[in-house]
Amino acid sequence: MVDILVHPGLIDEEDAAAAREHGVFLELTFGRGHSLTNGHVAKTALAAGAALLVNSDGHLPSGLLSAEMARRIARGAGLTEEQAGRVLTENPVRLLERLRSRSARYV
Repeated sequence: MVDILVHPGLIDEEDAAAAREHGVFLELTFGRGHSLTNGHVAKTALAAGAALLVNSDGHLPSGLLSAEMARRIARGAGLTEEQAGRVLTENPVRLLERLRSRSARYV
């Protein structure tokens, strides 16, 4: 089961629609190089109705994001303030609820 497609790059609208249909979040990243396509990912996801998440792509504690930097990434990708708020607050909660529900089946 896939929950997040990280580094979706130059994803096309058909694949973004498939992500929507399967409940897969698409990543907007802080990661060097990978972040170059954030605007494309955001635009394509919005057109297809796919959900987005902001991720630090941090492999070390120094690579983790502050709330302000996460908001800047979302806004820099072309999201409105309202869209950024959803991506930064509602979508992570949706993902956590899904993971809790799934893990409860195995406890």
